[in-house]
Amino acid sequence: MVGVVLGRQLAGKARQDHEADAKARAQQLLAEAEAQATRTRDERIQQSKDKFRTLKQEFEQESRRQKQALDQELTERRAAVVEQEQSIKQLSLTTQKQLETIQRKEKDLDATREKVELQAQQQREKLEAQEEKRRATLENQLAKLEQREQEVEQELEETRQSLSEKIQLVTTQLETISGLTAAEAREQLVESLKNEAQIQASSYIKDVVAQAKLTATKDAKKVVLETIQRTAAEHAIENCVSIFNIESDDVKGKIIGREGRNIRALEAATGVEIIVDDTPEAIIISGFDPVRREVARLSLHLLVKDGRIHPARIEEIVAKTRKNIDEEIVEIGEKTIIDLGIHGLHPELIKMVGRMRFRSSYGQNLLQHSREVANLCATMAAEMGLDVKKAKRAGLLHDIGKVSTEEPELPHAILGMEMAKKYKEHPDVVNAIGAHHDEMEMTAMISPLVQACDAISGSRPGARREMMESYIKRLKQLEETANGFKGVNQCFAIQAGRELRVMVDAENVTDERAQELSYEISQKIEKEMQYPGQIKITVIREMRAVAYAK
Repeated sequence: MVGVVLGRQLAGKARQDHEADAKARAQQLLAEAEAQATRTRDERIQQSKDKFRTLKQEFEQESRRQKQALDQELTERRAAVVEQEQSIKQLSLTTQKQLETIQRKEKDLDATREKVELQAQQQREKLEAQEEKRRATLENQLAKLEQREQEVEQELEETRQSLSEKIQLVTTQLETISGLTAAEAREQLVESLKNEAQIQASSYIKDVVAQAKLTATKDAKKVVLETIQRTAAEHAIENCVSIFNIESDDVKGKIIGREGRNIRALEAATGVEIIVDDTPEAIIISGFDPVRREVARLSLHLLVKDGRIHPARIEEIVAKTRKNIDEEIVEIGEKTIIDLGIHGLHPELIKMVGRMRFRSSYGQNLLQHSREVANLCATMAAEMGLDVKKAKRAGLLHDIGKVSTEEPELPHAILGMEMAKKYKEHPDVVNAIGAHHDEMEMTAMISPLVQACDAISGSRPGARREMMESYIKRLKQLEETANGFKGVNQCFAIQAGRELRVMVDAENVTDERAQELSYEISQKIEKEMQYPGQIKITVIREMRAVAYAK
């Protein structure tokens, strides 16, 4: 019993000790857990702070980078705006200068026009006064001549009566002395007087002819001088390049195209050389034929305006431009005959007059030369009392043979005469055209006028340039030489005659034949032509296959 009690007490004490130990361990574990939790919390807090600090630094760095980028972009935009403003100011100044130049030229032109009109008016008044004075002098001389004629007739009548009486007396005496009858004496006297009259008449005729030659030379010089003074003339202005202005240099890239295909297509279609260099806002069109240069210039204008620039579009625009040029030629011819006051000209002759605008003779524009000759002929004809309309018509048409494609082996004067005869021009005009270079006899009064006026217009200082004409003839001969080969469609001399581009028919000329053709052309050029340096012959063979989807 005591043991049980003791055992229970020991068990209770042991349990209490165990509970105390357990409680102590629990408190120890709790304290350790709290310490661990505190350490973990502190570590997490420290990690969060570190991460926050890192994120804050990254944010600040990103903000600074973005701010720097924005500042740089803003600076660049401000610089671009400033540059654009400077460009606009420069363009404005240039435009203002050009406008001032144009206004100054207009003022100068107006002043020159007024001066010329004043001089013309003064000259007209002076001529009218001279004509009036001359008319009065002639009337006075005519009256004196009539009075003198009456006096001479009266004196002749008195002398005739006196001589008749004396002759009757002398006849009677002679018959008595010589034993001749009156009829025989009269015959001898008549024969003697006839011989004496012939000698006096011959001497008088020589004096009159010499005086007429002297007077004619003076009068001719006077007419020529007055005609030249009353006719405005221009110097030779022909060249071999045209300038095509563009709004921006970005257009140059479109005109060149990928790998240069657009500019090659344009050169092949027009036959000129397109020079795209560092010249600001300008493209140079080079070629000796003004028609080709004008076709290229107008085609470039349409292509740039449309914006669609590719080989197919280029060929379409060039074909359309050539048609427009033909219409423009007719308009130029009609405007020319209206300005000159010429009526009833055949439509084909009007077209030939328009073609003169795109042709030159020794550097002198053919249309300008023909207009000048027409005005000179009209002025001279008016001075000499001839038909002014015929003279002006013949002066305008005297060089139409130079723009004809028919029978080029004939002289241009004879060819022009044949065309004028074909289109029913007056025979005097036809003769003046054919005889202005002495290829035929002059039968009309206006023929020497046309010849003289043509020489005046062509021989004055600054009118013509021999080098230009010989250069153009050499390039045309170069193209004609290549066109004479079979299979050649067309060819163009470019780069001042240093290169010849030959387009051949792909169906009739093979690649091997193209190589042979280039060699044959080069050999013929070497044998038949004289030229400086060397000439590159490029034969181009292009095969096209076209189909339509319906």
